[in-house]
Order: sequence, then structure tokens, then C-alpha cells
Amino acid sequence: MPAQTIVFVLVTFLHDLFTAVWIGGLIATGITFLPAARQAFGQRPETKQLMDLVQRRQSLLVYVSIVGLAVTGMLQANRNPAYQGLFNLSNAYSAALALKHILVLAMAAIALYRSLVLGQRQGPATPSQERLSVRLLFLNIVLGVAVLLVSGVIVALGAGPSLA
Repeated sequence: MPAQTIVFVLVTFLHDLFTAVWIGGLIATGITFLPAARQAFGQRPETKQLMDLVQRRQSLLVYVSIVGLAVTGMLQANRNPAYQGLFNLSNAYSAALALKHILVLAMAAIALYRSLVLGQRQGPATPSQERLSVRLLFLNIVLGVAVLLVSGVIVALGAGPSLA
């Protein structure tokens, strides 16, 4: 296997891994871990303390994933001849990639807001801050699933016409 192919395989693998860590972490937190913590502990301070600890640990993974996705994404995009530049809408491939970038930027902004603004407060969170944090978590899950859908479109468009 040529070295260039091996590098592309590794870049694609890392891009997929960073995606799985970020979006998978969101889904696991929102759909399993948060409800399980609430069921086990109720609305006691221990529940909030546990979820704060989880969010702090996941924030590091998210930050690494954001940087990793940016680097590996740039390497992947330049490989496809249909890629016409960042936020270029001149063809279906570039337009889909622009949409994906917008969704990912929105996700990154939400993640940063949740961890740096809501997560770094002095004293306990108010009930409205806690509700906002949970709503933003679920918004990021929806955006993450949309990113995966658009990624599927991008792969299909980048593959060229079907031979069938």
C-alpha cells in the first residue's frame, strides 16, 4: 500500500474517532448518563456535582476533538477535487461541506458556552441555568446527528456516480 494511502487512512480514522468521541459523548450523556444519575440520586446536590465532574472531564475530550477535527478535516477536504474552498457553494459537494462546517461551528460554540460560561460559574447554578445547560446539550445532540447525516451526503457526493 502506498504511503499516501496509509496517511489518508490514518487521517480518516482519526477524523472518525474524534467525531465518535464528541457526538457519541453527547448522546451517551444526554440519553443515558444524565437520566440515570437523576433516577439514582434525584435532584439532590450530588447529582449536580456528579454531572459537573462528568462535564469537566468530557470538556477536555471535546476540545481535543475540535482541534483534531479541524486538522484532519482540512487534510481530507483538500484531497477531493470537488472541494472549492471553505464555505464555497459552487457545487453540491462544497455546499454540503459548508453546511457541515456551519453545524460544527455551532456545536463548538455551544460546547464552549456550556463549559466556559455555565460550567465556570461561582456558586451553585440556578434552576434556569441548569435547564439552559440541558437544553443546549440536547440541541448539540440534534446538531451532531445532523452533522452525521450531512457527512453521509458528502461521502455519497464525493464518491462519484454509481456504477450500477
